[in-house]
Amino acid sequence: MRAMTFVVTLTLAVLGGHPASALAQTADAWPQFRGNQSLTGVTVSSVPDDPALLWTFDTGDTVDSSAAIADGVVYVGTYAGDLIALDLGDGSLRWRYQASEYGIGESSPAVADGVVYIGDLFGVLHAVDADTGEARWTFATESEIKSSPVVVGNIVLIGSYDGYLYGLSVSTGAEIWRVETSSYVHATPAVVDGVAFFGGCDEQFRGVRIRDGEEIFSVSSGAYTAASPAIAGTMAFYGTFDNEVLALDLAEREVLWRYEHPTRHFPFYSSPAFHTGLVVLGGRDRMVHALDAATGEARWIFTARGRIDSSPAIVGGRVYIGSNDGRLYGLELADGAKAWEYELGSAITASVAVADGRLVVGAQDGLIYCFG
Repeated sequence: MRAMTFVVTLTLAVLGGHPASALAQTADAWPQFRGNQSLTGVTVSSVPDDPALLWTFDTGDTVDSSAAIADGVVYVGTYAGDLIALDLGDGSLRWRYQASEYGIGESSPAVADGVVYIGDLFGVLHAVDADTGEARWTFATESEIKSSPVVVGNIVLIGSYDGYLYGLSVSTGAEIWRVETSSYVHATPAVVDGVAFFGGCDEQFRGVRIRDGEEIFSVSSGAYTAASPAIAGTMAFYGTFDNEVLALDLAEREVLWRYEHPTRHFPFYSSPAFHTGLVVLGGRDRMVHALDAATGEARWIFTARGRIDSSPAIVGGRVYIGSNDGRLYGLELADGAKAWEYELGSAITASVAVADGRLVVGAQDGLIYCFG
């Protein structure tokens, strides 16, 4: 009976049963890390079969931050400590905001209601006017921020290496609540039906009610978790540093299945994408794994030439993902066959953002690349 219930839940998710938060993204926007609040990494936009390089922009330093795109503007952070805004059409600089001399690492921007939010490696969350690049407010945590912000109504969520998940006022930055964990909060929370779901470096996977910050459950993952979860229906999918991918039933609050490659045992740092019953993510084993969401069995595996910390974006029938081998890959969602690749020549740890028919990604060489 539980297996049948799970199949029905996944079917609803695939056919349009996602909660409203997962559908907030449109073809012309990728407003936050993983594209939507369910962190599924899927867009309704389309790109050419053979994307061409349209422009690059030199940020001046390494880029681990994944881009957000809204209203024809690309927003991304850099290790130079800058949040930059670029024109999606031609890559020209709109503005540059100096966040911190300590740099911006993996924290990726979130854009909502004319404000861009991003965390820095000094532990400060910045709210910046999307049009002018002027600071609206800042909020200081007690350690570095690698998690990405998520905006839910009048609250912005942010995790910190000080061990807390914070809920802050979007208008003033004032702290509304904080939830304590026993280690770093590295992952970005996925949001469904007013609950924030995230795995922690304390090996716990939590659900936190957003309106008041109450922790409503905690389940052991059995391992350190840095990857962010993808939520489909009542299921959460995420990888761990114990070389496993987990499917967690949020209703039953138990692990439904665990996947581990039979011979190559490496951590999963990449956050998964979910689409049409497939869970797709990269591994430090140099592989892209596509797993059956109901059973956890591998449908296909693609092997790159370097480890994969980048998280996949699913566009139409393809998966776009970067690798430390310096290549951006376009793989067929159905069978993992390589349909396209572009050699940047520099490691790609950031994830692709997709909007208005364009792919945007930053690389370790400090360049932002746009394809379309």
